[in-house]
Amino acid sequence: MTAVDDFDDVLKAVGPRLRAIRKQREVTLADLSAQTGISESTLSRLESGQRRANLELLLPLARAHGVPLDELVGAPDTGDPRVHLKPVRRGGRTIIPLTRRAGGLQAFKMIIPGVRSHVEPELRVHEGYEWMYVLDGKLRLYLGEQDLVLKPGEAAEFDTHVPHFFDAADRNPVELLTLFGQQGERAHLRARSR
Repeated sequence: MTAVDDFDDVLKAVGPRLRAIRKQREVTLADLSAQTGISESTLSRLESGQRRANLELLLPLARAHGVPLDELVGAPDTGDPRVHLKPVRRGGRTIIPLTRRAGGLQAFKMIIPGVRSHVEPELRVHEGYEWMYVLDGKLRLYLGEQDLVLKPGEAAEFDTHVPHFFDAADRNPVELLTLFGQQGERAHLRARSR
């Protein structure tokens, strides 16, 4: 088998993989079209293998599904067992994805720099359900009418349809773990009785 054959096999597998990821996330072609700006007919042809995938189509799909591009195309493993987490910086915050699967609960470690001046909270709402656990520092969480401060070892969970905003509670950075379910999935914690 030549490298060209390998390349063709990878491209042929993209369509079924795209369909499986979309179905797992329970997203319609119309919803995905609205998220990516790619027409429903193009998405359908991609999934059925009638259209060849290219970067212009795959990049917005990877972003919409929340998966790395290599997972979307089924790139072969490199053989390196180490996890190479790629932090993302947004608004001064460092976000490290801890999961790589499409759909379902997504886990992140977040580092929020300390507050240097008063920031007026801009409460937001969106689809999903969130769970947070403070590792270090203090987290200020505005949740509806509540103004809460969480310390290391404390956790909060909430429906993201409730207006919310979170930031460091003081001049020190805060580190936290978050679980986020875009479709409203919740973390299920079980304790064993002795």
